[in-house]
Amino acid sequence: MIIAIDGPAGSGKSTTAKEAARRLGFVHLDTGAMYRAVTLKCLREGIRFDDDAALDRLMKDTSISFTGTPPDMHVWLDGVDVSSDIRSDAVTKNVSDYCKPTVVRTALVAQQREIGQAHSVVTEGRDVTTVVFPKAELKFYMTASVEERARRRLRDFEKLGVIKTIPELVEEINTRDHKDSTRANSPLSKAADAEEVDTTGWSLEQQIRFVVTRAEALMQAKS
Repeated sequence: MIIAIDGPAGSGKSTTAKEAARRLGFVHLDTGAMYRAVTLKCLREGIRFDDDAALDRLMKDTSISFTGTPPDMHVWLDGVDVSSDIRSDAVTKNVSDYCKPTVVRTALVAQQREIGQAHSVVTEGRDVTTVVFPKAELKFYMTASVEERARRRLRDFEKLGVIKTIPELVEEINTRDHKDSTRANSPLSKAADAEEVDTTGWSLEQQIRFVVTRAEALMQAKS
């Protein structure tokens, strides 16, 4: 079974997907972490997001993998654990640009589909319901108000020791939303058959239970 969750930054989809995967015994396929890993590598090597030739060479020599199970998942980039590094402020600010190039998306989508063919997965991103897994058994579009998403981002950054303000984060989120929804290649959009879930005011447990309950009901119906 494939459970796919799309939505904008800070909507709660990543944390929900991780815990839902753990409770269901599924693999958590963190597509966003894969794009963050590529972004991290490009920033370290000084490769611009609009340098297709350099990106093509980089993608042919880039290995991304996951180990562990939620909540103790680790992201490996070329054999090095970058689980914390990919959550840095620099990566967060630049990942939308590095999500755009066709050469990057094509390479990572191929890897994601291979994982989906081999395992039952819960996956989240910005095009997993529309492009990566358009035939997923369960598809959700998870969103929340900009202010709610800014508060969630603030908590994330506080854990990393990064000082931000709500107005600053609202501006960053609005910029990220615009980039993600207007890019030419696989823009963020709600799939016609995805269930929209507004998580404004929801607790994390409510979000997780919503997805897990839907999945359990479908599995029971199939049994």
